[in-house]
Amino acid sequence: MNLASNDTKKLLAQLYNDVSRELFGVGTTLLKVTIANQMVTIQAKHKRAIRSMALAGEVPSLKLEVDFHLSLLYKRKLAEQLDRHFPEAIDVVLRDYDAHTQWAVTNILFHHPILD
Repeated sequence: MNLASNDTKKLLAQLYNDVSRELFGVGTTLLKVTIANQMVTIQAKHKRAIRSMALAGEVPSLKLEVDFHLSLLYKRKLAEQLDRHFPEAIDVVLRDYDAHTQWAVTNILFHHPILD
């Protein structure tokens, strides 16, 4: 893949934020994309949803379960977006989300180095 570093980072950040807006209606508050060979890491701070805070106060265990499933959905939708822009170039998308701090770290492993 011969993509300029800044253009690639902008595209990856846009795709990540597009999924956030689709699922939650808002983008992220902080977003950093790093690329090292075939590994892309996205560090993102998400906005706390008002409904999520209400659920945490009423049924904390349900909120954790909902957060878990939303994170899986986020990962699947991001993988779909990535596949549209980088067909058959992705090995795996891994995502970890901490509901308490609203931080998420997503790793995307490409078959080959993404930048030359």
